[in-house]
Amino acid sequence: MTLSLIAACGWLVLANVLALLPSRDNHWARAYLLIALGVPLVGWVTWSNGPFVGLLVLAAGASVLRWPLIYLGRWMRRQVRTEAKEQEQEG
Repeated sequence: MTLSLIAACGWLVLANVLALLPSRDNHWARAYLLIALGVPLVGWVTWSNGPFVGLLVLAAGASVLRWPLIYLGRWMRRQVRTEAKEQEQEG
């Protein structure tokens, strides 16, 4: 097992431990920290182990951080709808 995969497993353990601790802000500050650590980690895993393993690590991280992804998808959908309405009103 490479050092990058060990670090990715450590990230997953850290994420689960942080999820167990109580939080007043619904864990958003911890999610931002995990995202900031996870993005370069996925790049490192992909670079050292190949794209298939990188996609598996990305999927594991996305399953842990699913609510930020859900909110990102909702925000993007609102942006697309707003832009479509603006173009409809212009044309």
